[in-house]
Amino acid sequence: MTPDWLPSPTPDVNAETRAFWESAAHGVFLLKRCQDCDVVIWYPRELCPECGRMNTEWFAASGRGSIYSYTINHRGEGAYKDASPFVVAYVELEEGPRVLTNIVDADLNSLAIGDAVEVVFTGAGEGTALFRFRPVAT
Repeated sequence: MTPDWLPSPTPDVNAETRAFWESAAHGVFLLKRCQDCDVVIWYPRELCPECGRMNTEWFAASGRGSIYSYTINHRGEGAYKDASPFVVAYVELEEGPRVLTNIVDADLNSLAIGDAVEVVFTGAGEGTALFRFRPVAT
């Protein structure tokens, strides 16, 4: 099993990401979409990486996806020193982008590429929360 806790460092918040982190603190996973080319954008920014325009808007994402790739870390450093084993994964969101995250509340021996996951949030202080994913109960 993954540990009951993982470190939750306070994220760097700036003008482009503030809405994302504030929404995460309220349990809402936001993404941005370009209104000109319809690309869903990750990591939050004003400028569309596809077409270069700044016509983007926030929307509430489903919070669901699947494990695209993962690794089980057995030795952590710094804040993660006592957290092992823990999972670092790329999750492909239903909306398209892939995000780097942790998988929590999981049987490490049962994880597999393609497993369905859903977002969960962990308070990180200063009015923010970190997003992580857990397997969807079947």
